Amino acid sequence: MRKSVHPIEIESYRILRSRVDTAHLPPLTRAVVERIVHTTADPTWVGDVVADEQALASGRRALLDDAPLVVDVRMLAAGVTARDAVIGLDLPGVADLAAADGLTRSAAGIRLAAQRFPDGAVWAIGNAPTALVELVRLAEADLLRPALVIGVPVGFVGATESKALLRRSGLPALSSTTERGGAAIAAAATNALLYFTEENPS
Repeated sequence: MRKSVHPIEIESYRILRSRVDTAHLPPLTRAVVERIVHTTADPTWVGDVVADEQALASGRRALLDDAPLVVDVRMLAAGVTARDAVIGLDLPGVADLAAADGLTRSAAGIRLAAQRFPDGAVWAIGNAPTALVELVRLAEADLLRPALVIGVPVGFVGATESKALLRRSGLPALSSTTERGGAAIAAAATNALLYFTEENPS
């Protein structure tokens, strides 16, 4: 998948690379980290992102092979313009399941989406830590086998803990170590994988 690169973006990446060294990172990890830095204008994301190169490669192959992309919220889906996404929060029955089982609506959406796409999807969680916790729980129960989990929920309550849980799970994943995250970060990581080429890694 290719995109035309605007001169402003080219200049932005030149400035980025003059301020922070990412050359030591493996290619896909570098592409993801640089896309996040570019999105936020914040070089301190280097060192905060935890990713496995093989997991990113698996996720990229799945995306290019048209595997489902499942996201927790609409804002994340809106940030990935090259692919349609299934939005867990919008699935029928979310409110009823949340009320019946004492879940957040975000977690209920992930549970319903897992019933539809148990194998091989790419999952991107950028909003609710409860959604990421539910995703990991389903995988540990062997009800979900993702190609990649981009887990970067944001917040002071449960965000770091949910991302640590993801890393301990052994799932193919990308996460961040701090409270930072959000839909824009998850979208940036997804876009980096979609647009990556050896000639133009950004």
